[in-house]
Amino acid sequence: MVNSTVILDNGASTLKVNTVEYQAPRIIQNAIIRGRTDRRNYIGDQIDQCTDFSSLYYRLPFERGFLTNWDVERPVWNRLFSNVLQIEPRDSRLLITEPCFNLKNIQEAYDQMIFEEYEFASCYRTIAPELCTFNDLALLFGDRPGSIPDCTLIVDSGYSFTHIVPFFKGKPIAKAVRRINVGGKLLTNQLKETVSFRYYDMMEETSIINQVKEECCYISQDVYRDLDICKKPYQQNTIVQEYVLPDYTNTSKGHIRPKQSRQASMSRHHQQQDIEQVLTMNNERFMIPEVLMHPSDIGIQQAGLPEAITQSVNACKPEMHGLLYSNIVLVGGNTLFEGYRERIIHDLQAMVPSEYDVRVSQPPSPTEYAWEGGQRFVELSSKSDLQRKFVQRREYLEYGSEICRRKFGTL
Repeated sequence: MVNSTVILDNGASTLKVNTVEYQAPRIIQNAIIRGRTDRRNYIGDQIDQCTDFSSLYYRLPFERGFLTNWDVERPVWNRLFSNVLQIEPRDSRLLITEPCFNLKNIQEAYDQMIFEEYEFASCYRTIAPELCTFNDLALLFGDRPGSIPDCTLIVDSGYSFTHIVPFFKGKPIAKAVRRINVGGKLLTNQLKETVSFRYYDMMEETSIINQVKEECCYISQDVYRDLDICKKPYQQNTIVQEYVLPDYTNTSKGHIRPKQSRQASMSRHHQQQDIEQVLTMNNERFMIPEVLMHPSDIGIQQAGLPEAITQSVNACKPEMHGLLYSNIVLVGGNTLFEGYRERIIHDLQAMVPSEYDVRVSQPPSPTEYAWEGGQRFVELSSKSDLQRKFVQRREYLEYGSEICRRKFGTL
């Protein structure tokens, strides 16, 4: 007897997870993190108990976007199912996401862990962009409520990669999927290197630099104009920001302070040099996220996001092009950069033939959108539909991973 359905968006950075009856997922770090001062290992949600985020050491289960280290993932899942959700896997069904074009041996490891180690009653494994299509997309575009578009283009820019996945009647078009090897992890590392070269050595401060990236960075609408502004005298520079780094004695979180005059800043520095360390963010604010639009800036020979979207659409049948351009949905953590949607619309309008209407939408919670789609899929499906989609444990024990490949059939 299945008592609960667990929806687990198993991201490389965070897990978005909860049982289907809840309206929102819980966001949990997908890592084992070691503190520098207390020498303690924080597993998943235990990081909330950490008070000193300086020089944290991260052990991640994902490598280059694929789940390769089960020695890290297993303790995270153990804590997740036992302490956070407090469920009995034998009495639960699991809806879990995997990366696009996941490798066969990794898929078999998923199935083995889910059915043999945790003994879930049943499981459905799919890609996050597919779950996004189960949401009410008409609401995002202001169309007639409940209407389902024949074609949708999901742009999922996450921690490891950015995937562009076109769908026709709910099925991904494999030959048209495009991947850009730029994600949140690369942007954070790029910012770490830039800041360490120009200001302070921050190569060990992943957590702090990630905060700086999330609070200060934005996508520029006109890079050359913004670079000219950055060259202006300090007081006339409208882009520069002063980010006060946390010291973990008086403050545990950094913040942006109002810009000081140079003289005031210098005198304040002499008075408070033992209290505040200030990081001056100038062109780093927009040049770091600009890598999403032009990966060649740092030597990655790939198309930027807008160009990759047009490549993906052009790989589909010509009669689909108009529908795909008019139903572009942006999801993933990088979607939260200010100006992200506007820049993509601006660049696409310059590339797309004028007879096509470009509509780009962004859900209110782009990081949770796949989980919400999974919840809607389970709620709207009948028992027989779920029975047909999910692989039962007894089926797995009889046929092995082959039954999963046949039933799931995603990318």
